[in-house]
Amino acid sequence: MEIFKYLEKYDYEQVVFCQDKQSGLKAIIAIHDTTLGPALGGTRMWTYASEEEAIEDALRLAKGMTYKNAAAGLNLGGGKTVIIGDPRKDKNEEMFRAFGRYIQGLNGRYITAEDVGTTVADMDLIHEETDYVTGISPAFGSSGNPSPVTAYGCYVGMKAAAKEAFGTDSLEGKVVAVQGVGNVAYNLCKHLHEEGAKLIVTDINKEAVQRAVNDFGAKAVEPNEIYGVDCDIYAPCALGATINDETIPLFKAKVIAGSANNQLKEERHGDIIHEMGIVYAPDYVINAGGVINVADELYGYNAERAMKKVEGLYNNIEKVIEISKRDGIPTYKAADRLAEERIERMKNSRSQFLQNGHHILSRRK
Repeated sequence: MEIFKYLEKYDYEQVVFCQDKQSGLKAIIAIHDTTLGPALGGTRMWTYASEEEAIEDALRLAKGMTYKNAAAGLNLGGGKTVIIGDPRKDKNEEMFRAFGRYIQGLNGRYITAEDVGTTVADMDLIHEETDYVTGISPAFGSSGNPSPVTAYGCYVGMKAAAKEAFGTDSLEGKVVAVQGVGNVAYNLCKHLHEEGAKLIVTDINKEAVQRAVNDFGAKAVEPNEIYGVDCDIYAPCALGATINDETIPLFKAKVIAGSANNQLKEERHGDIIHEMGIVYAPDYVINAGGVINVADELYGYNAERAMKKVEGLYNNIEKVIEISKRDGIPTYKAADRLAEERIERMKNSRSQFLQNGHHILSRRK
């Protein structure tokens, strides 16, 4: 892997390799862009097949966080950490504290949070060494479990997408097919049920399905049946890549809006559903409630203020749809453009400010 060529191609700022022999720490911090503010992104712990695979994952995820944070309207850039190791057996206190010292050494350029393979307890250990960490225990003033907030963001984003498809953002009477009924999706179902939507649910976890049937009167179907059910809205809330060549011909929904990451198997699938007239709420825009919530911790967490910001995801989905229409592009591309335009405006603003400052100094001379 020619790393500098890759960094130059996608305009990354920094990659930091962190090693601590005693604890076994092998971590890679990737900082993609800090135009809007410090890079915020979680720490993932995974058994990578190679160091190159770990580097590629860190870089890919960091860039994704730049777009997610920018589109969410946060004054934060994008970064990500991967720790090479098995989260079930390789963790120890020394590892996370050593990692915390590396974060502290970046002096605020990067702020971390939990991700796949890490927990609130791990973040608490990092917090022993640095304040540049979010998603710590509520006892330290953290926001706690992000699932209900992510779910609420998906709910308001779904309403904005429904308004485009049906002419009204009311979900009363609408049939919503929810794939996966984990923590986020359960809370999403709760909001939908309270508004009077009809739910069809599926999950490989039969207990989760039964809970939704009992609590919300949902209809249960087998996992492979969810794509072809008669519904108004399909809400992918489990695995990624469920919008693909096999599932697209089965879709009857007019809207796709859910909490799962990486919903499009390939970008071309976003083009296909756009041509079909399906209103797609891009995943990293609609599921940004969690990152908006933890970002509020940087100001001293206030739940009411955080939820107010999450409500803004309605407007963000509207902006994406507006750009899609303006530029004649699918919404997944419009989401990228929303993020890129915001970053570009800030770059231009800074450039103008520096030029003005230079002009004033020249006059003084």
